[in-house]
Amino acid sequence: MLKLVPRMKTRTETFVFTPHKGATSEYHVLISVTDPSLLFQQQLETVLQASADASQGHTVHFRRFFLSDAANQYPQLQEALEKQPKVPTSVVQQEPLDGTKIALWMYCTSPMELSGGVPTNNGYAHYWTGSLLCPGQDSREQMAGIFQQLEQGLDGLSVADNTVRTWIFVRDVDVNYAGVVEGRKDYFNRIGLTAETHYIASTGIEGRAPDWRNLVEMDAYSVKGLRPGQQQYLYAPEHLSPTALYGVTFERGTAVIYGDRRHVFISGTASIDKKGKILHTGDVAAQTGRMLENIQALLEEAGAGFKDIGMAIVYLRDPADYPLVKSILSRQLPSLNALFVHGPVCRPGWLVEMECIALTPEGNKAYPNY
Repeated sequence: MLKLVPRMKTRTETFVFTPHKGATSEYHVLISVTDPSLLFQQQLETVLQASADASQGHTVHFRRFFLSDAANQYPQLQEALEKQPKVPTSVVQQEPLDGTKIALWMYCTSPMELSGGVPTNNGYAHYWTGSLLCPGQDSREQMAGIFQQLEQGLDGLSVADNTVRTWIFVRDVDVNYAGVVEGRKDYFNRIGLTAETHYIASTGIEGRAPDWRNLVEMDAYSVKGLRPGQQQYLYAPEHLSPTALYGVTFERGTAVIYGDRRHVFISGTASIDKKGKILHTGDVAAQTGRMLENIQALLEEAGAGFKDIGMAIVYLRDPADYPLVKSILSRQLPSLNALFVHGPVCRPGWLVEMECIALTPEGNKAYPNY
């Protein structure tokens, strides 16, 4: 269920999911500014106030701020966040395409017990990690180091078995993505992740950390308490190729099955066919159509559909394409809870990409509830 809460200077869209009476409720909150003429400090204050209002009475698991100019804006954001309760937070320069300077995605649930700051419930612990960085001479070295940092922060959990989703932001993606691919392979080879086992759902996209010296930044979501078979990997082979076909190592999507629900994480998905070929070169409208077709196939493989999407992020290589792509999605998916940001995709021929998280009430009683 999508709730729209209009405010004087912000627009808050909240997707609320409660699979049955008495179950843990989930909230995907997207907050944007309605007046782009405001100074950044004013936009920041209105977004933070809206987030405080939207999260009242809930456990906040994670939040990501999207900035238009991180190098200049981050100091003000950092100062403001120091006065707030500590929450796993990501900050990335991906300009909101509505002409504003800041937007926010926040994920909350009904109250959960915190163990060492980590939300826990029914034997699960939910580790959200934001803005992982690692020094290194190039993007390959930084990427491998970031995965090692993730591993060290998981209290003994296995990245291979417990990490469900990653988001990888790459400065100058056309230049540095090849190194990211190799750095991830280096790490996956070390921990035994191959095309014969499984990879991790992911988005690899243009994005800049506040400090320009960082070529790579990563967010991640990992879960303690998952049992073998509780994750379902999504392929949609009639629509999409295995990622290894063109030399990369991530899953198209992953569903996590709980006793009372299913979480479906769709990786960044673009206009590609089952042979790994870019379709509709130069035609952003046609690429948007194929992108949606691919996402629908992945969702259906997990027993979900467009109506189940709790949040989506749409990335555009060229901001000039925003009005057209937004109009297409508004027409085809009028209830989509989405942010549109400037983020060139990892292959220059792709003009648009979308990722999403869907939630359905179809679980498996063999597993504990969420």
